[in-house]
Amino acid sequence: MDSISDLLTRIRNAAAVQKSDVNVSYSKMNETILGIFKREGFLDSIEVTDEDNRKQINIKISDKKAPSHIAQISKPGRRIYVKSKEMPKPLRGLGIVVVSTSTGIVTGREAAKKGLGGEVICEIW
Repeated sequence: MDSISDLLTRIRNAAAVQKSDVNVSYSKMNETILGIFKREGFLDSIEVTDEDNRKQINIKISDKKAPSHIAQISKPGRRIYVKSKEMPKPLRGLGIVVVSTSTGIVTGREAAKKGLGGEVICEIW
């Protein structure tokens, strides 16, 4: 299992049972994706901890805007790339997609504004 699918599965399972605290393994990509989720209001806080030489990220899921749907789009066996004009808008703009572009990992809205396409990592609403 890759780190992104593990991250999304842990958040999805925690939200399903109304658990507010989740620990996930650390990677720069996970930290960036979680930063986007926090900025969009799906998470309350993100804290990187280092216990026994193992970095982890502690997450607090928002009570007000807990994710009801979270799915990985691009997978290790099948990568999905889109152009800026073809950027998906989940729930007609109420949800977000996370896109890996040449300038970094951003939301689909930000990528479309900048005229950038890229690999669609996941969608959340």
